Amino acid sequence: MPGDEQAIQNLLHRYCELQDAADFVGVSELFRHATYRVQNGPTSRGYDEVLALKTHHDRKHADGSLRTKHVTTNTIIELGAMGRTASTRSYFLVLQATEVLPLQVVIAGRYLDTFERADGAWRFTDRLIVSELIGDLSQHIRDNPLTS
Repeated sequence: MPGDEQAIQNLLHRYCELQDAADFVGVSELFRHATYRVQNGPTSRGYDEVLALKTHHDRKHADGSLRTKHVTTNTIIELGAMGRTASTRSYFLVLQATEVLPLQVVIAGRYLDTFERADGAWRFTDRLIVSELIGDLSQHIRDNPLTS
């Protein structure tokens, strides 16, 4: 059984895996008990709202994926004093290549996350996505929530 820090790191990486596969049901399940926020953009709370956001904004390609690789790095994990809460700060990069877009970083920024331990497992309680470097998102999202 992984320790607390490894379990939290696994949640961060699971998000990337599900997002790249365009598994919006899986992504939404990660945020069933959480807020999913985009700085200067929409805020979604819980499974139904996150699923609606993902299916509306994210562009699936012919292979059923987003044609992306989400990479989360430089993660700092801080456990709460009682061991029931935690927070992380991470950098993210989203690489993408499509039929019309050569391999490139399309967006980079930070994830600011909080977690709680419930029923013996860690889960997200909040994610704030801070987009700092924005490239060509034309093949990644259908309706840019940062410009809506």
